[in-house]
Amino acid sequence: MNETNTSRQQPIRDARTLGRPKMLILGLQHMFAMFGATVLVPILVNTYGLPLSIQTTLFFAGIGTLFFHLCTKLRVPAFLGSSFAFLGGFAAMGAMDSGIYAGMDGAEKLQYACGGIVVAGLLYVVLAGIIKVVGVHRVMHFLPPVVTGPIIILIGLNLAPSAVSNASTCWWLALVAMAIIVVANIWGRGMIKIIPILLGVVGSYLVAVIANACGATVITDAATGATGPMLDFSGMAGAKILGFQPFVTNFSGSVAKFDISAILVMAPIAIASMMEHIGDMSAISATVGENFIEDPGLHRTLIGDGIATSLAGLFGGPANTTYGENTGVLVLSRVHDPRVIRLAAIYAIVLSFSPLFAAFVSSIPSAIIGGVSFILYGMISAIGVRNVVENQVDFTNSRNLIIAAVILVCGLGFTDGLTFHIGEVSITLTSLAIAAIAGIALNAILPGNDFHFGKTATSDTAASLGRY
Repeated sequence: MNETNTSRQQPIRDARTLGRPKMLILGLQHMFAMFGATVLVPILVNTYGLPLSIQTTLFFAGIGTLFFHLCTKLRVPAFLGSSFAFLGGFAAMGAMDSGIYAGMDGAEKLQYACGGIVVAGLLYVVLAGIIKVVGVHRVMHFLPPVVTGPIIILIGLNLAPSAVSNASTCWWLALVAMAIIVVANIWGRGMIKIIPILLGVVGSYLVAVIANACGATVITDAATGATGPMLDFSGMAGAKILGFQPFVTNFSGSVAKFDISAILVMAPIAIASMMEHIGDMSAISATVGENFIEDPGLHRTLIGDGIATSLAGLFGGPANTTYGENTGVLVLSRVHDPRVIRLAAIYAIVLSFSPLFAAFVSSIPSAIIGGVSFILYGMISAIGVRNVVENQVDFTNSRNLIIAAVILVCGLGFTDGLTFHIGEVSITLTSLAIAAIAGIALNAILPGNDFHFGKTATSDTAASLGRY
């Protein structure tokens, strides 16, 4: 089926009319669309010193998606993959070295980070309850784009040093990954345009295989300048083709732990990710031609996303979020049947039972991760800028300038966070948490908040947070 014919046909609401083989292939397409970004999250988190499992990540992406569909009456064609918004929190947890975290190994830090994710997911449920009681318009009045936009911008900017550090292990390989992503995204057609991140990883990995065979090396220790082989397959040597996820084989080592400092690192990020969720629901609604924010309701989609996130965090997985990549596939294929998304979720669960596959993914060189991160982290910040622009935030208004200025300075200035003590409890706030608290507080205190959700923005862009 060519692209011209696809654009002219009517949307397909029931994929069963296409036959089972085509329906299975369509599900596979959605799986590939989410795959690159979903597995990239645990790969990046591992570079922060936290051993987040690829198997566990894939498992809860699938389980979370199926649970989300149950919560939304099997009507919303959305896939829940790993959230990049929480990368800043993982990085902060990996760097924490005070209080109970002094000398703590990465595995235990990950448990506390996951405890914070559990609480972050529960914040979705709290917001869903409030929306159900008072209505979405009244709630969003207190979370305008002048607050959420700069917070999203900070998520990408705080991660930028990590991208440079990884890319510096082999700059030319990082540039190959970046070039493939740019070419695929700008000049690609059809499915190629939908999966640029996956193509960037796969394409540059093939280049690395060839270079490794020719004796190429990468920097393994930046301090000493030591070098080593470009690819390390040692992790695959003893890996089994089939095996359970770490949370099954080592339950006590993967279950979440709770500490106020970790909660204050991870939970405030839910503010940005909830705004992302609302934007994605708007985009999917516009794509499919149904207002899912009204029916089955934003409260249902938030509950589905939030509980899926808490469940993942409870057993050692990352936070989930609705994926724009899969919305792009909906546009491309014009098949709007949620059953196809559920097939992709089942595929993800099946892949999660292969330790050998996870070990293979872990062999990806840091330089490739750095090159991908250059694009990805910048895009996170760009999404925050788009949030501000599309909602027409007026920065000639001194109130808006003050709020944005304080958020940005807090997020970039408190590089080591802020630690204080309440009794014998040591509490650490990361720069992102400080920025979020400051922004929300200023927005509530300063007079002149004229943002009305659904009325302020006039942009026709599908993902605009002001559409409904």
